[in-house]
Amino acid sequence: MTTSSVPVSTLANETISKLKRCKSMKEFHQIHAHMIKTNLVNHTLTISKLIALCSLSALPNSLSYASSVFRRIENPNYFIFYALTKGSCDYGDPLGSITYYVDMVSCLNELDKIAFSLPSVLKACSKLRAFKEGTQFFGQILKTQLWFDPFVSNSVVRMFLELGEIEFARRVFDKMPERDLISWNSMITGYLRVGEVELASQLFEEMPERDLVSFNTMIDGYGKCGRCELAEEVFRMMNEKDVVSWTSMISAYVINHHSSKALDLFREMLSLGVKPDVPAIVSVLAAIADLGFVEEGKWVHDYISLSKINLNSGFIASALIDMYSKCGFIENAYDVFRRVSHGQKNGDWNSMISSLAIHGLGQEALEVFLEMERMNIKPDEITFLGLFSAFSHGGLVDEGQFYFEIMQEKYNIAPKLQHYGCLIDLLARAGNLVDALKVIQHMPIEADVLAWKAILSASTKLGNVVIGEKAALRAIELNPNDSSSYVMLSNIYAKAGKWDDVAKVRLMMKQRGVRKIPGCSSIVVDGKVHQFLVAREMDAGYGSNVHSKIEELVSRLKLEGYEPDLSQVLLDVEQNGKGSLLNLHSEKMALAFGLINTSNGAPIHIVKNLRICCDCHAFIKLVSGVYNRKIVVRDQNRFHHFQNGSCSCRDYW
Repeated sequence: MTTSSVPVSTLANETISKLKRCKSMKEFHQIHAHMIKTNLVNHTLTISKLIALCSLSALPNSLSYASSVFRRIENPNYFIFYALTKGSCDYGDPLGSITYYVDMVSCLNELDKIAFSLPSVLKACSKLRAFKEGTQFFGQILKTQLWFDPFVSNSVVRMFLELGEIEFARRVFDKMPERDLISWNSMITGYLRVGEVELASQLFEEMPERDLVSFNTMIDGYGKCGRCELAEEVFRMMNEKDVVSWTSMISAYVINHHSSKALDLFREMLSLGVKPDVPAIVSVLAAIADLGFVEEGKWVHDYISLSKINLNSGFIASALIDMYSKCGFIENAYDVFRRVSHGQKNGDWNSMISSLAIHGLGQEALEVFLEMERMNIKPDEITFLGLFSAFSHGGLVDEGQFYFEIMQEKYNIAPKLQHYGCLIDLLARAGNLVDALKVIQHMPIEADVLAWKAILSASTKLGNVVIGEKAALRAIELNPNDSSSYVMLSNIYAKAGKWDDVAKVRLMMKQRGVRKIPGCSSIVVDGKVHQFLVAREMDAGYGSNVHSKIEELVSRLKLEGYEPDLSQVLLDVEQNGKGSLLNLHSEKMALAFGLINTSNGAPIHIVKNLRICCDCHAFIKLVSGVYNRKIVVRDQNRFHHFQNGSCSCRDYW
């Protein structure tokens, strides 16, 4: 049977079936050519399907091809217009979406059919930030029966919310002829997005009925607005929870630095038989990374493997890399990195580079970056932030300056404030304070508090009172509630013996209600977290043992040449008293506890909330050699791996 003898309806059905299976533009071209030969281009249903499926396919050049076919049709129907309006909005041509809609209105006069395209054109107005045009479309809607269609009126509310016109959206919401759950949930989401927690809460209480979306929206919004206690209240009042409910609450805990609660909730979720989704796993890995509990991280990693969850799903691989590195196990992080297929995604590469950075492995981070380039994976702003951080921690000044230029010249990435901050930190750490100040003077944007604190921190280490004082005063001006700037300024004065100025800084802090953050170190032994505050232990019951162990360590280390660095005690006290104060640094107490309560040769992992001081650094180096222990300390900025009497940072931090 020849093609010409096949009934048109049969031929059309076969062609439409083939169109639905198209996975490339080449296949669309071939079927279109066949349609031309068989005159199916004049068959309304078939040509409509070609344009619709092509424009909604998200394939490269599919929209332009669909548009070229559309221009050859004399009387396009509403379905063709709908597909082109939606496809243009969803795949990068919002202006084209509006144009097609205007053409449709001028060609057709069927309001019920036009209504299907309105959400897309209103969404296009949001993307274009076209408030004026959006209000014009709204005006047209008000003049017709379309205003009484919740599908349309809800789209109007969402448009104004996306445009940031929260009051306008509320006025539309209040005047809606009919409000459904979508209307209420959209309005609540809008309020929470701009931080209007009280208004969102009020609307939530007024809802005539609620669904899971309503509760989940409140949990997510409260968490992102820093109101974790309200998120928890909503979560606990729910009679029915889905995986999104659990994920939203876990995420709320992580965002608000309640990492232990996030981990506990994840365990509760599993015990109730709720299978976590990818975002839940990513969030709980972030919580574990914050806590530094590698055994918990390994347990989650095992769960991922046993559940046959693809490491390439979402950000799981990146989260695992980040978790292992922040727990001090950079080798495990690198192993995960090598096991995943990267494709053209740069997320995993960025995580690996940043992980190597906080471990002070600058050269290794550069090697990963060069491998990334060889694979033609284009680095982004985050890639360079990680790379510059690696150079800074590794003291690779020449490399940092070179790649700062490469970022701009080769990749056309304009430096942002964070990039300048990394360059300033790199130069300052290396002792090039004058060059660091020149960067601040010549950068096109005003330096933030982090940039000035980088100058201040380096000045403190170098004992440069003049530059340090200037940096401190500027940092305090930018953030008067940040205690670290006052403390570093006080330390500079103390090192210079300017005790009157030290007293003035402390008085300033007292008058402004700024409190110094005490040094705190934690260590996990037998699955339990033990914390120590500078000058006193936080967990009672073993203080005398810890203090005795520290005295033993000091005596033993002095035989190996250890001399306490009394310059690290920045108080105006007698020399004998300074030695006693050094012994009460939190990381020394955590180390002593670890030596008492772990078996000989077992590695010790300590997490500290502030930067490790020079005396503790020298002390732990000696302990690692004399007692044959691998000791890993995660401080505020980076990791120190102590082994055989040396540190991975090579005394540069």
